Amino acid sequence: MSAAVHGDIDEPRIARWLFGRSESAWIWLILRVYVGYQWAVAGWGKLRTPAWASGAELGGFIKGAVGKASGSNPAVQGWYAGFLRSTVLPHLGLWAPLVASGEFLVGCALVLGLFTGIAAFVGGFMNVSYLLAGTVSTNPILFVIATWLVLAWRVAGWWGLDRFILPALGTPWRPGPALHPRGRL
Repeated sequence: MSAAVHGDIDEPRIARWLFGRSESAWIWLILRVYVGYQWAVAGWGKLRTPAWASGAELGGFIKGAVGKASGSNPAVQGWYAGFLRSTVLPHLGLWAPLVASGEFLVGCALVLGLFTGIAAFVGGFMNVSYLLAGTVSTNPILFVIATWLVLAWRVAGWWGLDRFILPALGTPWRPGPALHPRGRL
């Protein structure tokens, strides 16, 4: 019987090479460091800005996004403007440091190649949040690269800390030696 009958679908050779072979790790290193640098610089700038720490800059950004939810062709969907108005705006003191720290930590993790797939997913989620708030800038580019990094999680951190940490930790479906010391199962 063919593999497709059993539910397995073969990957194209190029996909196996790009997303599962360490020979492609240099590609992911370049993309990972580029995206990581962008996030780290953005987060560091926010962390060092008193107006950001106070929530004033985030408040201005949120009010601007909410303002883009009106008109005949709104740049921000009503449901997202409602979320920003009811959940983020009243709690700027919580959200401002979360955003700044999140950007910085995602950037550092990507540059170091530490939990690359998770960091790229979180970065991509932030990109989508900014896009939903009506801010284009580099967000589409960073989102696409973050998505590719998530797909390449097995090799994207090969030239980084993942090369050592992931084998020790393993995966949820196959824990590594750090989570299953000898003699314990």
